[in-house]
Amino acid sequence: MAEPVIVEDAGDPRLGDYTDLTDVALRRRREPAEGLYIAEGEKVIRRALAAGHRMRSLLLSAKWLDVMRDVIDTTPAPVYLVDPALAEQVTGYHVHRGALAAMHREPLPAAAELLNTLTGGRPPGRAGRPVRRVAVFEDIVDHANIGAAFRNAAALGVDAVLLTPRCADPLYRRSVKVSMGAVFQVPWTRLESWPYDIEVLRAAGFTVAALCLSDRAVPLDDLAAREHGGLALLFGTEGDGLTRVALDAADEHVRIPMDAGVDSLNVAAASAVVFYATRPPGT
Repeated sequence: MAEPVIVEDAGDPRLGDYTDLTDVALRRRREPAEGLYIAEGEKVIRRALAAGHRMRSLLLSAKWLDVMRDVIDTTPAPVYLVDPALAEQVTGYHVHRGALAAMHREPLPAAAELLNTLTGGRPPGRAGRPVRRVAVFEDIVDHANIGAAFRNAAALGVDAVLLTPRCADPLYRRSVKVSMGAVFQVPWTRLESWPYDIEVLRAAGFTVAALCLSDRAVPLDDLAAREHGGLALLFGTEGDGLTRVALDAADEHVRIPMDAGVDSLNVAAASAVVFYATRPPGT
């Protein structure tokens, strides 16, 4: 059990994990390098702990002591008690949720390892195995979109998320917050050699379906009606969509039929539509 320690100096080195949380460029470099991420708010902190993530420290204002008492009583990590004004001085913003936790960032598995875990080393959807679905996001740099996509994936039964090297960090504070902790529920990793990693998906038995507006794109319902061993659903950026090399490497091109002259959706909204339409029968 960790007894709360009152901290009154914004420059106290024990608060180092929480400094300058609004500096996106700094935190994107610093957090992976130092093996940490920040969980904000009671629900998100609890979901991170429930998923087996380890806490480095907990930062609280006094009114959250009773709410977080069970967490305090069961964690070996230090607990720092600060005035709200001091918390704002350290972090750079008003911490209205009253609780922040610095968490350990665990190493990511290789894509092939993650896919093998999903399929048990056998092609998905064969010999009575359920159809598996993974989402692949190419160069999505907006943290809110990544967080929303993870929440969609968790809600609609997607088995894993794969991110290309340039994608935003799912464990950045805003991503975690928007996802409501869903980033802790869905297995994920980064691809290392894009788009050549599409061959890793194909070798694991997945059909790679690219969401796009190409001339060869079939309606989403057509894709959903077919039998697949497994589906890897590939999404690109809102502005330019998927890169040409990714489109050329995909097995299928798929579009979401739309009316009223609308030709595209926000990537988070599009992922929700696609995840729902391709869910296995009976789910």
